[in-house]
Amino acid sequence: MDNHHPHRRPGTPTAKTQGRPARRAVTGRRLGALALAAAAVLSFSAGCTEESETPAGNAAAAAAGGPEPKTLEGAKDAAQTVFDRFSGGDFAGAWEMYTSAGKQAISKDDYVKLNTACSRKGLAIQLTSARMEGTDKAVVIAKQLVAAQSYTMVYEADAWRLEPAKEGLALYKLGADKAIAAQKKAGTCANS
Repeated sequence: MDNHHPHRRPGTPTAKTQGRPARRAVTGRRLGALALAAAAVLSFSAGCTEESETPAGNAAAAAAGGPEPKTLEGAKDAAQTVFDRFSGGDFAGAWEMYTSAGKQAISKDDYVKLNTACSRKGLAIQLTSARMEGTDKAVVIAKQLVAAQSYTMVYEADAWRLEPAKEGLALYKLGADKAIAAQKKAGTCANS
């Protein structure tokens, strides 16, 4: 018996220890999982109606040229899009989703140059939690590897935008070359 199995508490009886064939236990688990999956699909589809002509999610709203939803889900969707663009190396696309204050602190070209030189690419950034703070601001927590950090999303010009932290704004105001040098000196430039 494997007492170190991640889904079994030590000492929990298995099909083998209860005198039943292992196949029966596996089949029962498969049927249980299938029943749960079917219930989830039915619950999801029951919430959908044909009457709604509004596209779901920020991507659909943006594609339609309309405003993004001013909801926690809208903020979470926008935050994950920023994180996906950034971790995928689309720094110009991430910059496009900055607040006006973020864009004023650093040009798109300098932002791309800085992050091309110093950021880790290819490591997924996952949104772990979020909460609204008022009606036009959300705080999201994201994790990359083992480090978690909070970010602020601001509803600006009918869309959710990432508001850079004060430390980021101060770094951006140096310009790309000085910001790269400062990150290298501090040991925070991933590619040096």
